[in-house]
Amino acid sequence: MGTKPRGRAKRILGFIVFLAVLALVVFAMTHRQEIRDRFSAVGFETSPQIERVLKDLRLTASGERIFLATRPTLDGSSHFNEQCAGVERSEQEHVLGCYAGDRIHLFDVTDERITGIVGVTAAHELLHAAYNRLGEGERDDLGGKLRREFDRLSADDPELRERMSVYRKLSDSAFASELHSVLGTEVKRLPRWLDDWYAQWFRDRGSLVASFDEFHTVFAELQRQADSLRSEMATLRDDVERRKADYDRAVETFNADAADFSGRNERSEFAEAPDEFDRIKSELEGRRTELERTRQGLQTDIDRYNAMREQLVALSETSSKLDQQLNSDLAPLTTRPDE
Repeated sequence: MGTKPRGRAKRILGFIVFLAVLALVVFAMTHRQEIRDRFSAVGFETSPQIERVLKDLRLTASGERIFLATRPTLDGSSHFNEQCAGVERSEQEHVLGCYAGDRIHLFDVTDERITGIVGVTAAHELLHAAYNRLGEGERDDLGGKLRREFDRLSADDPELRERMSVYRKLSDSAFASELHSVLGTEVKRLPRWLDDWYAQWFRDRGSLVASFDEFHTVFAELQRQADSLRSEMATLRDDVERRKADYDRAVETFNADAADFSGRNERSEFAEAPDEFDRIKSELEGRRTELERTRQGLQTDIDRYNAMREQLVALSETSSKLDQQLNSDLAPLTTRPDE
């Protein structure tokens, strides 16, 4: 009789073990990406440069795991272009990062005025990686929500519409992925559900948006100053040209009147009218003084116009140099990627 209970116990134990193994298999299948990410992240040795980027990102444990699992690189050489060769872009757009082959590649921007863009780009690419890790059904559902949110936000935000226009040729799924990254890193005010969604990966999304705004402001301010100078120069140029035309006519009239006065004097027409001579002479001297004052005023404004033109050239050079910092096509050939 003792054999039957022991046999029953063995069967029960075997069934429990089977259920445990089955549960483990189901868990492994359900969380295989997370498990793969954990192993990949643990095995990745970060460089000091990547450590700085990681610190700036202020990621949650989940965000850090995904970021490190992509084995991110930071490269300021032309090797970056090889890593991101397949990225589509508009003619005016610079590629500062890419997510390709489940790896994140970042272009190293060193100018202190715009270094914040490296962290923003890293966050942008991290969100691509996170989006790619969603199930197909979850991606489809989230993509629809993101497009509806974009329609709502862009109705009052022409800059956002312009920003997303560079992706207009992408497929619906690729556009949704870009939208997922752009909204998360560049738009400050989002609905609560979307803020909570991004909180899975970022402990302080607001700091990323602030970095983007700071970077964007550098170029926007340069553009604002340049536009203001161009407008002021155009107004001043029109005013100087009008006054110069009036001045030239006044000088021509003055020279004719002065020549007439000189001729009359040579013909002794004022011999019997000294008061008339003094009156005309005084009038001509007053007109000469006024013309000289006008000439000096014109010269002052011409000098001011030329100074503004020099300012505009300097602004253009500054903008160009900053733009070159973002242009990986101009990167040196030396390859020092952080693998």
